Parts: sequence; structure tokens; C-alpha cells
Amino acid sequence: LFHHHCLSTQFGGEPTSYTRFSIARQMDGDNSHVEMKLAADDEEGGEIGRPEHLHASMPPPRKIGKNLCFLVMAALLLLLIGFLIGYLSYRGRMQRVNRCLDGSGNCEMTPTASYLSDDGTEEEEVPGPRVIYWPELRKMLSDKLSAVRLEENMRQREGKKSFEAGKVEDESIASYIHDQFTSFRMDDVWNDEHYVRLQDKGSSNNQVFIEDDRHSEVLESPDAYVAYSKNDTVTGKPVFVNYGLKEDFQKIQNMAMNGTIVIFRAGKITLAEKVANARERGAVGALMYLDVSDYKDTDLLVPFGHAHFGTGDPFTPGFPSFNHTQFPPVESSGLPRIPVQTISSQAVATLFSKMDGEKCFLDWTPGVMGCKVTVSSSSKMTVKLTVNNVMVDRKILNIFGVIKGFEEPDRYVVLGAQRDSWGPGAAKAGVGTAILLELARVISDMVKNDDYKPRRSIIFASWSAGDYGAVGATEWLEGYSTTLHAKAFTYINLDTAVLGSKHVKISASPLLYTLLETVMKKVKDPAKDSENLYTRVGSDWVQRVVPLDLDNAAFPFLAYSGIPVVSFGFYDEDAAYSFLGTTQDTLMNLKEKTDKLYALMRTAAEVAGQIALRLTHDHELFLDFDRYSEELLSFQERLLPFESDVKALGLTLRWLFYARGDFKRAADALRRDIANSDRENRIVRRALNDRMMKVEYDFLSPYLSPKDAPFRHIFFGKGPHTLQSLLENLKQLTHSQDRAGVDELKEQLALATWTIKGAANALVGDIWNTDNEI
Repeated sequence: LFHHHCLSTQFGGEPTSYTRFSIARQMDGDNSHVEMKLAADDEEGGEIGRPEHLHASMPPPRKIGKNLCFLVMAALLLLLIGFLIGYLSYRGRMQRVNRCLDGSGNCEMTPTASYLSDDGTEEEEVPGPRVIYWPELRKMLSDKLSAVRLEENMRQREGKKSFEAGKVEDESIASYIHDQFTSFRMDDVWNDEHYVRLQDKGSSNNQVFIEDDRHSEVLESPDAYVAYSKNDTVTGKPVFVNYGLKEDFQKIQNMAMNGTIVIFRAGKITLAEKVANARERGAVGALMYLDVSDYKDTDLLVPFGHAHFGTGDPFTPGFPSFNHTQFPPVESSGLPRIPVQTISSQAVATLFSKMDGEKCFLDWTPGVMGCKVTVSSSSKMTVKLTVNNVMVDRKILNIFGVIKGFEEPDRYVVLGAQRDSWGPGAAKAGVGTAILLELARVISDMVKNDDYKPRRSIIFASWSAGDYGAVGATEWLEGYSTTLHAKAFTYINLDTAVLGSKHVKISASPLLYTLLETVMKKVKDPAKDSENLYTRVGSDWVQRVVPLDLDNAAFPFLAYSGIPVVSFGFYDEDAAYSFLGTTQDTLMNLKEKTDKLYALMRTAAEVAGQIALRLTHDHELFLDFDRYSEELLSFQERLLPFESDVKALGLTLRWLFYARGDFKRAADALRRDIANSDRENRIVRRALNDRMMKVEYDFLSPYLSPKDAPFRHIFFGKGPHTLQSLLENLKQLTHSQDRAGVDELKEQLALATWTIKGAANALVGDIWNTDNEI
């Protein structure tokens, strides 16, 4: 009876219905749905369109049907066994992948050979490349990095006095780097030309005089100069303002500053920021020196510097300096507009000895003897400053090499180093350039000879005109801004990676904190092979992250382009490297600073290399967007003490706090989407990675013009739109509630609220998933 039923359903019986399954993958990675449709098959004579009378006339085969039924049952059994084997194989593979992704196993792999194609169908699996797990890749990098090669790279600068941007020495080393990149068999090597306006020393040295009613004497006429200083001769009463910080100027706020020439010592903040503070208080000139208490053995040294409160070519602000483009005659608002010069600490000691005013505050007392704040009211003594620098138009070259990704070549990490320097520049530019070349050699070798296939691209960049305020790096960012913010997702800065040996200096975007910590746990401390770098920095290292300054090439990447950055290096907190930016920044002096120079360089290279490889190796980008939730919460806690003061002004912090909550919820939602997604689906994974990539960019205030306010990042930028500026304004308004200040605060609160809200909306993804209530 059973066999007869089997035969009748296969041949003689009429199929009365069919079942259709439709499986569709939701593109948001959240879940799948299964659609089941039942339909009577009574149209057109049955399933295959035969006339109904044929069904009735067919004879009921029996023996043949019985054998066929057994064949069908055997086929079904084989199919079931095959399915079970395939399922168990797939389940085991997914368990290994999940262990990689949740951190419980060290088994992150190179790309597999089978993925869904763009039309959603399964491609045929073909033999793929050798599987390289992350621990193996990390060891491969460490084994190949060579201290001997780093030393060879450093010796390329020996015997040269200077590598000024755009001059013969700079172009010579640019050509050498280009040739090295080519010899490494990179996928592409190219130059990027920019025509920029720089300032050079005039035909005669700038001069500083001490004058009174009876005579004038030359205090100093140094070889060094300050780029972008105003050319002029000014005279004024000398005033010492410690480091030139805003707090230092606040300490002498009752003193008349108009028409004075300000003196400050180097350190704490950049020269450009010191000059901006002096000009704001009404000074007509500024002098800076290296104090012996901060920089040992520098009595006679005069440093080079620049006074542009910004980055890039100050005569094309917001625009790239390409030769084929024309711009209106506009200048950066960050130009100093006053003469600026650097002098020696010996000259400052002579100047103090001539001043008869009040002695310096105890907490201001420098290493120079006889410190005075200013001269007495009856004194006729003044300082005269003459600056005669010259403007020059000069071609500079940025040199690039790329290892293209095998899966997403249009997503890339950039490693960069400045190569120009005023003086030998061993620490300023030599160390970073040597590390750049060594990483380019090693990673290229891993790809060409060890079958490593990075998912994403790695770009190696050598910048020119870094000494003038990251000019080369900024012009590149300005020239390709629309492309870079969507494709470059991390910049790793290699400059000044070794200035000492005792302490670790870290500047980074919060997105990279977790990755950097993971890397430090796996890199040995060069001072103690039995320990790792994480042991040295401690579990609270994030509290000591140093904010990026304007002279760091990573600053425009973060604050102008919204690209996550990391800058890592060694230094001595209690004894700064004395010769940065001077003619004594030589390899010999750097080696005297630390006897482990090449070991330290190798460690810095390993940290940078691991970061670059991990970001281009893993399926999921190692960007921890939850860290920004913590940063916003920390900022909210700093605002809470002012809540009642804000309410008294007729304003509220509530909407800002709501926006912070929206970002937290958006971050949680993205984390859930990642957890629930099919990590083997290339299209879904790319969409999720793109959402993570945009987090940094979305903290650039969209309400400001990049031309007028280039550093729009609300956390790390410069200007009244930043969260730090909002906090400072709140502090001031607790003492003085003027109407202008209240209006400015109202605008600051609005800009901050909507920038954070916009970042939350972008993190969510699709517009229909956003929380539009605030």
C-alpha cells in the first residue's frame, strides 16, 4: 500500500499543491525573514501544464515504480547525510570566526575565497591564499624589523647641515625615498607637487637692540629666524610672561601691555600660540628663548620656528596650493601680524640684568639669573626688534608609496613622516623617516614573499615643509579632501618618535585607544625584555594622553579632515630633548640622549606597524566608537557644576545632555547590528565598517566654513565651536554676565548640541532609524 502511494504521488496522482520558500537577507544585518506560500495547482492542468485527461489515462506502473521509490528514498538519505556533514563543517568554521571576533581566540584569518556575489548568489568556492592568523602575522612583523636597517636609514642625513623645504637637500632625500619605495616593489609610487609660499631669512640677520636715552647696543643678531613673522622694526618696553600661556598673561592683567615687546620661554604650547596670546594683549613684538631649566646645555642655542597659528600654506587657507589653480588674494587669520624672533638664553640674561622692575613670581622663576617681569615706571630702557625675512615661492614634493588592499583597495591607512628640517634634524625628521622606510620595506616583503594579503590598502607618505606648520600634509588634505574623508580611516604619525627613553608619549583619537592598548600588551619594552609596553604605561594611561598641537602633522588629519590619528613615541618627562629645531639636532647628540636609540626606534616601528596591519587585516575595523560615548559623558560631568548658572541666564543644558544620550543609544544600536550581522557577507560588513569610519568626521561641526574655521572638530579643533571653548566661556560667565557672552554661549550650546545629534544620526545608519525627537 505504501509503495502504491509512493508511485501514485510520483507518477499517477495529481499534485494538489506546492510550497514555495523565499529567503531574503535584510541589508541592515539585523535578521532574515522566510516567506512561505501555499497555492493550489489547478490551473492549466497541473504542475507542468499537461492536459488533465493524460493523468487519468496513464497506467499505474508497479514494479518499475517500486524500484524507483527505493531509489528516491536512497537519494534522500544520501542528501540528508551530506547536509549534516556540511552543517557540522560550517558550524565549526563559524565557531572559530566568532572566537576571533570576540577576543577569545587568536585565529583572525586572511580573506576567504567564497563570498556572496553582488547579486546575492553564492559564488563557487575556489582555493584561497594561505591562511595567516593574527599571531603569526604579528610575529612575522617583529621578526623582520631590523635595528641595523634603521641605523642605515638614519645615516642618510649624516654630513648635511640642513634640509630646508624645497631646497636641494630636501629634494635629494625625496628622490632617495622615491627610489627606495620603488625598490620595495610597491604597487604604486608617486610624487605630489605643491607650490607654496614660505618665508626665508633675509640677506642680513635679524637684530635685537637694547636702547635708552643715551645709546643703543646690539643684544643679539642670530642666524635663526621665525617663519611668517611680520617684517618691521618695532620698539617697546620689555615684559617677561613666563611660557606665554593665557594663565601667565592673566597673572599680569593689571599691567599695561599695549606697545610692549613680550619675552617668553619655549615649552608648554607652540610658539604660534604664544605669539597669538601676546598679540591679543596688545604687544607689538615677541621674543622666545630656550630656558636652561627646561633645555639643558642651550645657553647659546637659538631655535628655528614658525609663528603661523594654523597649518598649511597661510596664503591659500582652505585651498590646495597646486600650480594650476588660482585663488583670490587672501591670507590666513592665523598670521601673527607682529615681528617675532628667537634669541639665546644668554641674551635674555643680559636683558634681565638691564631691567630694574619687579622680580619674577616664584612659580615663574626660570633658569636664567636675575629674572624681572618688566622695567620700572621711571626707566627709559626699551627693546628694539628688527625683522627682515623674505617671502619665497617654492615647489615642495610629497612622496607616496602604496600597498593596495586585496579586498577593499579604496579604504586605506596612512603612515607618514616629515623629512625636512631647519638644521640636521636627526630627531625632528630623521627618526620618523627611517621608521617609515623600514615599515615600507618590511610590509612590502610580507606581501611579496610571505603571501600576506591585506584587505585594505596601506599608504606610506613622506611630507615636506613640516617645519613651517605641517604644510605638505595639510596641502595634500586640502587637495583631496572630498576623497580622503571617505576613504582614509586612520593616520599614523611617525615624527619625533624618539626624544628620550624613560617615558611614553601618546596622542590619539579615542577611536584608537582600545587598539593601541591591545598592541602595547603585545610589544616588548626595550628597557625590560621581560615586560611589555602596557606594563610601563599602566592601566590609567588614557588619563595621560597628550592633546595634539599645531606642529604635529597628525593635527590637520584629525581636526581638519576628521580622520582618526595616533602619534606614539618615547621621551623624558623630566628632561626634554634640548636640540629640537636647532643646528645641534644631530645623530651624535640624539645618541647621547639615549644609548638605546635603535632599539627604541624599532619598538616605535613595531607599534605603528601592528596598528597598520591590524586595521588592514581584520574583517571588522578595530575602531572603538564606544570611547566617544565615554568622552561625551565625561564632558557632561564637567558641565554639571554650571547647570544652575546656566539656568540663571535663561538657558538650559538639557538639550545638550539629550544629544549625548542619543549618541550613546546610537553606539549601542551599531554594536548590536555588528553582533547580529553575517560577518562573512562582504557587502554587509563594508556597510557597517563605513558607519564606524564616519564617526570621527561627524564630529566636525557642519555649521562652519572650512576656509574660515579649518579645525572644526568639536573635541580637538581650535575656535569658539569647541567643547573646551564652551566650558571656558561658562567659567567666565560665572564671574561676569555680559550680554555678548550670553549670546555667544547660546550659540555655542546650539552648535555643540546639533553637531553631537548629527553624529548620533549618522552612527545609526539609515534615516528611518534615527531618533528625530530632541
